[in-house]
Amino acid sequence: MQTATEAIAVSNKSSLAGRILSGLAAAFLLFDGVMKLFAPPVVREAFVRLGYPETKIIGTGVPLIVCTIIYLIPRASIFGAILLTGYLGGAICTHVRVNDPLFSHVLIPSVYRSAAVGWPLSSRAAAARIHSTEKLKQALGLWKLFCTRVLGVALTDQP
Repeated sequence: MQTATEAIAVSNKSSLAGRILSGLAAAFLLFDGVMKLFAPPVVREAFVRLGYPETKIIGTGVPLIVCTIIYLIPRASIFGAILLTGYLGGAICTHVRVNDPLFSHVLIPSVYRSAAVGWPLSSRAAAARIHSTEKLKQALGLWKLFCTRVLGVALTDQP
Protein backbone atom coordinates (compact mmCIF):
# COMPACT_ATOMS: atom_id res chain seq x y z
CA MET A 1 0.00 0.00 0.00
CA GLN A 2 1.33 3.43 -0.94
CA THR A 3 1.61 6.27 1.51
CA ALA A 4 0.30 9.74 0.73
CA THR A 5 3.79 11.09 0.09
CA GLU A 6 4.79 8.48 -2.49
CA ALA A 7 4.60 9.41 -6.16
CA ILE A 8 1.48 8.24 -7.93
CA ALA A 9 1.47 7.87 -11.70
CA VAL A 10 -0.91 10.09 -13.64
CA SER A 11 -1.62 9.43 -17.32
CA ASN A 12 -0.21 11.89 -19.84
CA LYS A 13 -3.70 12.56 -21.24
CA SER A 14 -5.09 13.39 -17.83
CA SER A 15 -2.16 15.64 -17.02
CA LEU A 16 -2.43 17.42 -20.37
CA ALA A 17 -6.18 17.92 -20.00
CA GLY A 18 -5.69 19.37 -16.52
CA ARG A 19 -3.02 21.76 -17.75
CA ILE A 20 -5.13 22.92 -20.69
CA LEU A 21 -8.20 23.53 -18.52
CA SER A 22 -6.12 25.26 -15.86
CA GLY A 23 -4.40 27.42 -18.47
CA LEU A 24 -7.68 28.47 -20.07
CA ALA A 25 -9.21 29.28 -16.70
CA ALA A 26 -6.13 31.22 -15.59
CA ALA A 27 -5.99 33.20 -18.85
CA PHE A 28 -9.66 34.13 -18.53
CA LEU A 29 -9.34 35.09 -14.87
CA LEU A 30 -6.19 37.15 -15.43
CA PHE A 31 -7.88 38.94 -18.34
CA ASP A 32 -10.89 39.66 -16.12
CA GLY A 33 -8.68 40.97 -13.32
CA VAL A 34 -6.64 43.21 -15.64
CA MET A 35 -9.84 44.59 -17.18
CA LYS A 36 -10.98 45.54 -13.69
CA LEU A 37 -7.70 47.38 -13.11
CA PHE A 38 -8.17 49.48 -16.27
CA ALA A 39 -11.95 49.83 -15.70
CA PRO A 40 -13.17 50.56 -19.24
CA PRO A 41 -16.76 51.85 -19.58
CA VAL A 42 -18.21 48.37 -20.16
CA VAL A 43 -16.75 47.15 -16.85
CA ARG A 44 -18.00 50.21 -14.98
CA GLU A 45 -21.50 49.79 -16.44
CA ALA A 46 -21.62 46.11 -15.52
CA PHE A 47 -20.40 46.86 -12.00
CA VAL A 48 -23.10 49.47 -11.43
CA ARG A 49 -25.75 47.14 -12.92
CA LEU A 50 -24.72 44.48 -10.40
CA GLY A 51 -25.23 46.96 -7.57
CA TYR A 52 -21.63 47.78 -6.66
CA PRO A 53 -20.08 51.27 -6.62
CA GLU A 54 -17.46 52.04 -9.26
CA THR A 55 -14.93 52.73 -6.53
CA LYS A 56 -14.79 49.00 -5.72
CA ILE A 57 -13.75 47.82 -9.19
CA ILE A 58 -10.01 47.79 -8.49
CA GLY A 59 -10.68 46.23 -5.09
CA THR A 60 -12.16 43.19 -6.82
CA GLY A 61 -9.58 43.02 -9.61
CA VAL A 62 -6.49 42.86 -7.40
CA PRO A 63 -7.65 39.85 -5.31
CA LEU A 64 -8.65 38.03 -8.50
CA ILE A 65 -5.19 38.53 -10.00
CA VAL A 66 -3.45 37.54 -6.75
CA CYS A 67 -5.58 34.39 -6.33
CA THR A 68 -4.96 33.41 -9.96
CA ILE A 69 -1.20 33.89 -9.64
CA ILE A 70 -1.20 31.74 -6.50
CA TYR A 71 -3.19 29.13 -8.45
CA LEU A 72 -0.54 29.12 -11.19
CA ILE A 73 2.31 28.38 -8.75
CA PRO A 74 2.57 24.57 -8.76
CA ARG A 75 3.45 24.25 -5.05
CA ALA A 76 0.54 26.54 -4.09
CA SER A 77 -2.03 25.45 -6.70
CA ILE A 78 -4.36 23.81 -4.20
CA PHE A 79 -4.39 26.90 -2.00
CA GLY A 80 -4.99 29.06 -5.10
CA ALA A 81 -7.84 26.82 -6.20
CA ILE A 82 -9.48 27.17 -2.78
CA LEU A 83 -9.14 30.96 -2.94
CA LEU A 84 -10.53 31.08 -6.49
CA THR A 85 -13.46 28.89 -5.50
CA GLY A 86 -14.40 31.39 -2.80
CA TYR A 87 -13.93 34.36 -5.13
CA LEU A 88 -15.98 32.84 -7.95
CA GLY A 89 -18.64 31.62 -5.53
CA GLY A 90 -19.16 35.24 -4.52
CA ALA A 91 -19.42 36.23 -8.18
CA ILE A 92 -22.10 33.61 -8.77
CA CYS A 93 -24.01 34.83 -5.69
CA THR A 94 -23.91 38.35 -7.10
CA HIS A 95 -25.55 37.16 -10.33
CA VAL A 96 -28.19 35.21 -8.42
CA ARG A 97 -28.90 38.27 -6.26
CA VAL A 98 -29.65 40.51 -9.27
CA ASN A 99 -31.74 37.80 -11.00
CA ASP A 100 -29.44 37.34 -13.99
CA PRO A 101 -30.45 34.51 -16.35
CA LEU A 102 -29.82 31.19 -14.65
CA PHE A 103 -28.29 29.35 -17.60
CA SER A 104 -25.93 31.95 -19.07
CA HIS A 105 -24.78 33.72 -15.89
CA VAL A 106 -24.97 31.08 -13.16
CA LEU A 107 -24.93 27.48 -14.43
CA ILE A 108 -22.35 27.78 -17.22
CA PRO A 109 -19.81 29.67 -15.06
CA SER A 110 -20.39 27.15 -12.25
CA VAL A 111 -19.65 24.21 -14.54
CA TYR A 112 -16.65 26.03 -16.01
CA ARG A 113 -15.26 26.81 -12.57
CA SER A 114 -15.77 23.24 -11.39
CA ALA A 115 -14.03 21.81 -14.46
CA ALA A 116 -11.14 24.25 -14.53
CA VAL A 117 -10.40 24.35 -10.81
CA GLY A 118 -11.70 20.90 -9.87
CA TRP A 119 -9.97 18.83 -12.57
CA PRO A 120 -6.43 19.36 -11.26
CA LEU A 121 -7.62 18.83 -7.69
CA SER A 122 -9.31 15.56 -8.57
CA SER A 123 -6.20 13.97 -10.04
CA ARG A 124 -4.62 11.29 -7.92
CA ALA A 125 -1.36 13.21 -7.67
CA ALA A 126 -3.11 16.27 -6.25
CA ALA A 127 -5.02 14.06 -3.82
CA ALA A 128 -1.74 12.59 -2.61
CA ARG A 129 -0.26 16.08 -2.19
CA ILE A 130 -3.16 17.42 -0.14
CA HIS A 131 -2.96 14.50 2.29
CA SER A 132 0.68 15.17 2.96
CA THR A 133 1.12 16.79 6.36
CA GLU A 134 4.03 18.84 5.10
CA LYS A 135 1.96 20.29 2.24
CA LEU A 136 -0.85 21.20 4.62
CA LYS A 137 1.64 22.95 6.89
CA GLN A 138 2.99 24.89 3.90
CA ALA A 139 -0.51 25.92 2.83
CA LEU A 140 -1.32 27.05 6.36
CA GLY A 141 1.94 29.00 6.46
CA LEU A 142 1.07 30.72 3.17
CA TRP A 143 -2.36 31.59 4.54
CA LYS A 144 -0.89 33.05 7.73
CA LEU A 145 1.63 35.05 5.72
CA PHE A 146 -1.13 36.38 3.45
CA CYS A 147 -3.32 37.35 6.40
CA THR A 148 -0.45 39.04 8.23
CA ARG A 149 1.17 40.90 5.34
CA VAL A 150 -1.81 41.68 3.09
CA LEU A 151 -4.79 41.83 5.43
CA GLY A 152 -2.95 42.99 8.54
CA VAL A 153 -4.54 40.28 10.69
CA ALA A 154 -2.33 38.18 12.95
CA LEU A 155 -3.41 34.55 13.20
CA THR A 156 -2.48 32.41 16.17
CA ASP A 157 -2.42 28.66 16.62
CA GLN A 158 -4.73 28.96 19.62
CA PRO A 159 -8.44 28.04 19.05
